[in-house]
Amino acid sequence: MYGIILAGGSGSRLWPMSRELYPKQLLRLNNSKKSLLEKTFLRLLDTIDEKNIISITNQKHSADVRVQLNSIAQNPVVLSEPVAKNTAPAIAAAVKYILDTRCDDVIIVVPSDHMIKDTKAFSKTVSEGEKLARKGFIVTFGVKPDSPQTGYGYIKAKKPLDEGLAVDEFKEKPDEETAKKYLADGNYYWNSGIFMFKASVLVEALKEHAKEIYKNCEKLDFTTEDNIPYAIFNQMPSISFDYAVMEHAKNIALVPLESDWNDLGCWEAIYEINDKDENGNVKVGNIMEEGCKNSLLYASDRLVAGVGLEDVVVVETSDAILACRKDKAQDVKKIFDRLKEIKDDTFKIHRTVYRPWGYYTVLNQGEGYLTKMICVFKKGQLSLQSHNYRSEHWVVLSGTARVTLDNKTFMLKPGQSIDIPVKVKHSLANPYDDELKIMEVQRGEKLVEEDIIRYKDIYGRVKA
Repeated sequence: MYGIILAGGSGSRLWPMSRELYPKQLLRLNNSKKSLLEKTFLRLLDTIDEKNIISITNQKHSADVRVQLNSIAQNPVVLSEPVAKNTAPAIAAAVKYILDTRCDDVIIVVPSDHMIKDTKAFSKTVSEGEKLARKGFIVTFGVKPDSPQTGYGYIKAKKPLDEGLAVDEFKEKPDEETAKKYLADGNYYWNSGIFMFKASVLVEALKEHAKEIYKNCEKLDFTTEDNIPYAIFNQMPSISFDYAVMEHAKNIALVPLESDWNDLGCWEAIYEINDKDENGNVKVGNIMEEGCKNSLLYASDRLVAGVGLEDVVVVETSDAILACRKDKAQDVKKIFDRLKEIKDDTFKIHRTVYRPWGYYTVLNQGEGYLTKMICVFKKGQLSLQSHNYRSEHWVVLSGTARVTLDNKTFMLKPGQSIDIPVKVKHSLANPYDDELKIMEVQRGEKLVEEDIIRYKDIYGRVKA
């Protein structure tokens, strides 16, 4: 068996914790030691060998995805979409990779942002789905609803099959009254977004129902390299797997998901999965409250205090605060989209950004300058890199910095500084056990993270 992890997406409904360049699947929510992506990979390891798990993500997330998976697997396969085209082209490209480099076998496709705690029950359900997939069905996994949710798509099941249910039709996200009817009917399931099929069966479905995707996938050749060419992938229609395949194919079967499941699609979902106090409150981080009920209070950087709040969500980060009614949590996406429309970087990136070597916090930014505080964990090391558009000035605040600059090495103590000219190769390392903190001042016409050219990197962010 093979596994495909869909590791793209922006997680816009979990703003301000989730950002376009560091979305929810990469986050370690609720102070967890593992991200949702890492948990997804580990969950698949119960039934699939690690070398048979392929992750596909957007190019802008690929370095972070690779770094996280490097911590739990050797040489994980990460495919990068050169442009976002929704789930159908991503799945099709990953299936073509498996056919080009492996063989025609059963494949399970899973999103990277689900919360599933009962992994044994999940593995059991996967085994049930595999039986149907080997018979030529395209399998979808449905979740029996326990409430009239409006944030999920629905699947209507009909007559039983040998190991599952036949599918009558797929339904869009309903309004509340329709969701109540689905719940009362008893034949509807939430669409989990998990699919299973034989690779050859999926190819035939694309050939019949998604001809543009099929035609462009035939042009992809992974026998010599694992790059997805922009010129080919950009010709793909932007369409979900449900629209492209599932709503048209006749050989669809549904297997009820026996495990717990939550797609963590909004802050209300985060509230549901967490332990509550005696007043129904979920409190994460530095929280002080008085007289609050049935609310989610989430602090990541500062003290959050609430008085007399009821059925609300309050989420704090270093650069943004969200406050909304709990039943309006799905509408957070509208704020995210408006920030994107007006080009406010708050939708895109956190002020504090975590990297495998440590983290940095943007302190100030203006016309032609940007200042950061950089913290390098013990034994951490930034890549050997250069910049085409900016110079940098580093001042050591604490710890000892080992700086490589144009093939020369400098050991800098607190108070000492060094200039990094434009286009000069350089690196920063912390060879000691104490954290290293430096102040970085950037100057230049283009002050963006994309202006990093990497030559060597101990975290696998440079391809050999």
